[in-house]
Amino acid sequence: MQAIHQFLAGFTVGDAISNESVVLQKIFASWGMEANIFCETFRTLARLRDMVKDVKTACSIVKPDDIAILHLSIGSDVNDIFAGLRCRKAIIYHNITPPHYFGFFNPNVASLLARGIEQTKEMSTLQAICMADSRYNAEELEKYGYKNVQVLPLILNFDLWKNINTRYMKKLKDGMVNVIFVGRIVPNKKIEDVILAFHYFQKWVKPNSRLILAGSYAGMERYFYYLQAGIKKLGTENVIFTGMIPQDQLNACYAASSVFLCMSEHEGFCIPLLESMFHSVPVMAYSAAAVPETLDDSGIIFTRKDFSRIAEMIGILYDDANLHNVIVKSQTARLQKFKERNIESELRMFLSPLMQ
Repeated sequence: MQAIHQFLAGFTVGDAISNESVVLQKIFASWGMEANIFCETFRTLARLRDMVKDVKTACSIVKPDDIAILHLSIGSDVNDIFAGLRCRKAIIYHNITPPHYFGFFNPNVASLLARGIEQTKEMSTLQAICMADSRYNAEELEKYGYKNVQVLPLILNFDLWKNINTRYMKKLKDGMVNVIFVGRIVPNKKIEDVILAFHYFQKWVKPNSRLILAGSYAGMERYFYYLQAGIKKLGTENVIFTGMIPQDQLNACYAASSVFLCMSEHEGFCIPLLESMFHSVPVMAYSAAAVPETLDDSGIIFTRKDFSRIAEMIGILYDDANLHNVIVKSQTARLQKFKERNIESELRMFLSPLMQ
């Protein structure tokens, strides 16, 4: 029996690529395939290690007629192991963040990202089916010499977004205006710009307001302390860093929020935009990388970081019920368009040349 194996640089809770690999594993099993996930043990969350196999065992498990799929997002020994396998291959490119964002805050991560870019360039000569989860990402692969790159959006489990921790939500629904950003606390997401825009909003538009920054800062402590110092210098109040929280609490954060504000400068897809749509939270986002593609004419996109005007727009969006409804309606239509796309069928079509 032919098998489809997935290769990841890391496997943990709350990670978009890890979540997608689990969804894909179930899909491949439904196709009658053996479906394994390989990762380095030390980069797999301890309590999830029974879900994956140590990548060091891959050479003894993967057969020539099997399909190996690499989720490519950072430099890793996994990439080299995948490249050396003697089997049928496919790559799903999730984008590699430019290393310069991390040079000061975490040189080790910057080094891994730089290595990932070099590995990506080297693998352009592999005989592999190439997919990317946005047109933006596909064009990046094409610049590295990849041919016939297909766009396959992230395969999402919408059921994860349904369960809301009502107790947690009630704590946040206390009369304050909640502005939210969701994502790892990392430099390319420009959290400092979110904070500065919120500072203007709180000082000049809605003093009784709160900023919720939901995401892990593990490994980015220097950046986290930099942000904390900036908040103290500005004198901004009610800024909450949730850290990594359970999905039902994250859903509660969305449900309690009035606006999602994204100032990120580099996104290969940006799932929180779709999560905001799911929870009917109006999105305001800086036009960068794959963000406009993911929003697809919904939400509010701006091309300049004029912080006072952004703050004013957040206030208008909060106060103007008609504008709020128009934006949410456009986002609901965008989300429905995404849901209606038969991504599993597209995946099977892309992989069909490799399947027996």
